[in-house]
Amino acid sequence: MDIALVLLAVLLVLLVVAAWYSLRWVRMRRLGGVSVALRWQPDRDRSGWHLGIGRYHGEEFVWYRVWSLRTGPDRVFHREELEITDRRDPIGTESYAVPAGSTVLRCESIAQEAIEIAMGPGALTGFLSWLESAPPGRRVPRAS
Repeated sequence: MDIALVLLAVLLVLLVVAAWYSLRWVRMRRLGGVSVALRWQPDRDRSGWHLGIGRYHGEEFVWYRVWSLRTGPDRVFHREELEITDRRDPIGTESYAVPAGSTVLRCESIAQEAIEIAMGPGALTGFLSWLESAPPGRRVPRAS
């Protein structure tokens, strides 16, 4: 009887966690989030891609990891500090780790380390528009 109770408790906890992730994902998508894969420290051979949801919050692009219990964003990027330095298609097995049809952008930030962002065509268009639409009088960093 004790084993059955423990097993039932474990299954209940797993069900609650699954429901939490499902509701969080739906809520993020309904609030204007887009599927984005992020990789920090791209110069290291073993750094991997992390799936998440990206949202625009005024002057910030906030990123929430899919498999996280945090309620706040995992990474925050400020528009005036972000600069695109390279653009490419996924290479080799990267195409399995990033959203379908993605383009990979290498970005450098004044305050943070270099990152790579992979996103699909629709999300890419929105991201580039957001990055270039700085308020009047503000310098927009451009890739050369």
